[in-house]
Amino acid sequence: MEAIIERVGGVDVGQATVVATVLVGGAHERAKKETRTFRTVTRELLEMHEWFSAKGVTHVAMESTGIYWRPVYGLLEDTFEILLGNAQHIKNVPGRKTDVKDSEWLADLARHGLIAKSFVPPKPLRPLRDLLRYRRKLMESRTAERNRLLKLLETANVKLASVVTDVFGVSGRLMLHALIDGTATPAEMAALARGVLRKKVRDLEQALDGRVEEHHRFLLRLQLQRLDHADSDLAGLDARIDEALVPYQEQCQLLQKIPGVSRVVAAVVVAELGTDMTVFRSAQHAAAWAGVCPGNNESAGKQRRAGARKGNRHLRTALVEAAVSASHKKGSYLRDKFYRLRARRGTKRAAMAIAHKILIAAYHMLSTRSPYRDLGPTYLDGIEKRRTTRNLVRRLERLGYEVTLGPKAA
Repeated sequence: MEAIIERVGGVDVGQATVVATVLVGGAHERAKKETRTFRTVTRELLEMHEWFSAKGVTHVAMESTGIYWRPVYGLLEDTFEILLGNAQHIKNVPGRKTDVKDSEWLADLARHGLIAKSFVPPKPLRPLRDLLRYRRKLMESRTAERNRLLKLLETANVKLASVVTDVFGVSGRLMLHALIDGTATPAEMAALARGVLRKKVRDLEQALDGRVEEHHRFLLRLQLQRLDHADSDLAGLDARIDEALVPYQEQCQLLQKIPGVSRVVAAVVVAELGTDMTVFRSAQHAAAWAGVCPGNNESAGKQRRAGARKGNRHLRTALVEAAVSASHKKGSYLRDKFYRLRARRGTKRAAMAIAHKILIAAYHMLSTRSPYRDLGPTYLDGIEKRRTTRNLVRRLERLGYEVTLGPKAA
């Protein structure tokens, strides 16, 4: 196979060291090879950068494994064209697995143009990505802490969650603090209810009559403190995210017109997918990259069921959350489609299908800067009517009839 890149580098990245190989040679020449090993500290990575420059390297290939490639990519991207490949697509021949062989293999694949570049967002979007990904982890941590607190209440036979919709609202927190103090009676704690919850005072009194011991109070105090810290951290993180979103306000406001897409989901779509849709060949390629469409499993001409593809789990999670929210939006096309699919395929598959539709809509909206147009809840009824009509006409024609359709007289 003819080489298309004359001077190329391959980098096998590890936690402590990187192995770099340079191949130099024309299209019909045997490439000259040179390999060196560098530590992953910044000083030696800069030495590798200088070595590549001295060798006249124009392209550098590496695998997107773990997070260790990121600092290497950041130091090289301004000078060289980086070919960041999916590790599953560029595996070496079995039985020849060493760091040196891996770096040579990467350089050789890049030299012949056989590495498909992975999508890496532009520099301005990377801090926003980090902030939103950490926000998701913080939200998951807070949810886990809330669940632990509710389980602790159950072990003390305090049935607060059975009566109060939001245990961590204003009324719920007042009652939790009263439980920690341990001086109020169930009736006094039930009297702390606010708003419409006052109608349930009798039920609250019975629910709060548990067996709260000293270790329960100690753990409740710690858990509430952790929840307060999490809420404070989330507030600071949201403020920082709002600052980072200032250049992308137009795109975020556009995306929020899609049913189910909140401010956070719109920010995740912008951070993970970017705003330049030309990096994807089509909307379907963007959906495959995000992991919201099924894979292919065909053998001997038979198509078998294939699960959802592995993709960007951060984007996929946000899209599925948006799909579930869209299923509650009355009078929308996405809600009607969700319930039709759920009846046949189940809730999870229906949510994934709606997530796919949301991503396709977001792709076209970001590409053309056009607003979202809802097809309405009757759109599928019209399609079903036309499909049923065509099928019945076709069946009658097979039986030898000539069919002429006309509107029914009033």
